[in-house]
Amino acid sequence: MLQFTTKILRFDQQGEKTGWTYILVPGSLAAQLVPGNKKGFRVKGFLDDYAFGGISLIPMGDGNFILTLNATVRKGIRKSRGVDVRVKMEVDTKPIVPPKELLECLADEPIAMERFKMLTKSHQNYFTNWINQAKTEPTKAKRIASSINALAKGLGFSEAVRALRKDKIIE
Repeated sequence: MLQFTTKILRFDQQGEKTGWTYILVPGSLAAQLVPGNKKGFRVKGFLDDYAFGGISLIPMGDGNFILTLNATVRKGIRKSRGVDVRVKMEVDTKPIVPPKELLECLADEPIAMERFKMLTKSHQNYFTNWINQAKTEPTKAKRIASSINALAKGLGFSEAVRALRKDKIIE
């Protein structure tokens, strides 16, 4: 298991990453987990005493990676920008399985199913994680419906989320 201490950082102006809170994982450390890898991969472990899993290390193009810290993680560690955090991590090999409700709905919509199957595994996981993170059943149902509609229209996850934010192009 890889262990190090680092500061929590936040992007000010960084394109689509503006406002993201993250920790930097130098390429030399990421290489200890997956030697020679330049692509994103999922990790699990601990930030201080807070357990996490299924979070991707995102490549930054300069050989380094970032681990984003969403609101749930930040609340869990009770820390924010500029503060040190102890990191223990390893590769997370647990498969991400789409919710059965999503698969049932996809089975009823052959075009959406075909497009879902054409997505890379990581892009399928974006839809899966978004649906699984719903806190209530009505929210989960709405996210499944939005996913099906987006896929039927040929939209990927990022386009689907942008469409939802803009003006409810998909329901």
